Amino acid sequence: MHIIDILKADYQRFPSNQTYSIYAEDVYFQDPLNKFRGVERYKQMIDFIQTWFVNPRMDVHDIQHLGDSIKTEWTLSWNTPLPWKPRISISGWSELKINSSNLIISHIDYWHCSRLDVLKQHFFSF
Repeated sequence: MHIIDILKADYQRFPSNQTYSIYAEDVYFQDPLNKFRGVERYKQMIDFIQTWFVNPRMDVHDIQHLGDSIKTEWTLSWNTPLPWKPRISISGWSELKINSSNLIISHIDYWHCSRLDVLKQHFFSF
């Protein structure tokens, strides 16, 4: 199966049953809240989302494969486990770098909003 097809399938069932074999052992991950290296740490982050986020959903709007890079446009949403269960939504994009073995060696997420905007969603409806 081609890496784009695997990513599409992973996004559809996110955060369940992700395909970690497409990542290099020392994959570099970065988003506005985290920065780390290693597929095991990446698994821990996905497990955290699966455990603590209610009804997580990843909607993919576009995937482009350009040479040794893949760019995905997406919206991640979930309900936070607060008594009023606010629905949080972050739109953004990921830039993935692929090595010669067709493994992801870098996964950097960017958000179209600030961390403060995300925090505000927990208390104010947009």
